Amino acid sequence: MSYETIIIKKEDGIASMILNRPEKLNAVSPTMWFELSSAFEEIRSDDDIRVLILTGADPGFCAGADVEETLTLAVPGAEAPPRTKQQLKEPMGMAGLRVAKLEKPTIAAVNGVAAGMGFSLALACDIRIASEKARFTNVFVRMGLIPDNGLTYFLPRLVGLAKALEFMYTGARIDAKEAERLGLVNKVVPHDELIKEAKDMAKKIAEAAPMAIELTKWATNKALTSDIEELIQLETFAQRICLETEDFQEGIKSFMEKRPPVFKGR
Repeated sequence: MSYETIIIKKEDGIASMILNRPEKLNAVSPTMWFELSSAFEEIRSDDDIRVLILTGADPGFCAGADVEETLTLAVPGAEAPPRTKQQLKEPMGMAGLRVAKLEKPTIAAVNGVAAGMGFSLALACDIRIASEKARFTNVFVRMGLIPDNGLTYFLPRLVGLAKALEFMYTGARIDAKEAERLGLVNKVVPHDELIKEAKDMAKKIAEAAPMAIELTKWATNKALTSDIEELIQLETFAQRICLETEDFQEGIKSFMEKRPPVFKGR
């Protein structure tokens, strides 16, 4: 499927979704907003894809919503991008939810500014690798708005309530090293090595059993809102599914034969 504002590349079980409005630091226009809906559905429904890398075309990751272009739609007679009835009914923060709810592992390769909605999209990913040029900020309250796309959910879980509120109240800018210190990103790498680092990590994940990876993500996210007894039941349920897979049999066989496993996702 082709897109106007997004590039999707697929190779060896890894999909790279590139936000592609570099002249606007990949700010999310109305067209990109609706294309994101289709792009995430494409990744979700493609059984050959095991890992998603989300990044932006240099020089930025995502500068948030394109306010100027969005406001033009309020002008009488302005032409809106085509969208489905379902897209029209979606909550404002659906993009962040789509990333968080994607069953497949997600890696944000943050190559520059991640502001507002871009900040939210990065935090919605499972893992974040940042270029030394990355920086994170939100200025919602300075525009009379509240943080959206899940930022109020993700940020306090990563840095704690007090620090999250400080960042959201003040709109402070966080550089790559500070983000690493706070636990916002998993690692910081030289800018020219960012995509290679993200692909190397994605490759390691893609080599594991897809069902086991997806169920690990599911159970771990459920653990955030479950007590230990509920979680043990969830783990038992997920484990019983894994025990019925061909990949489990391959895992045992490869272990006994002292060779790398070849998982097929079934």
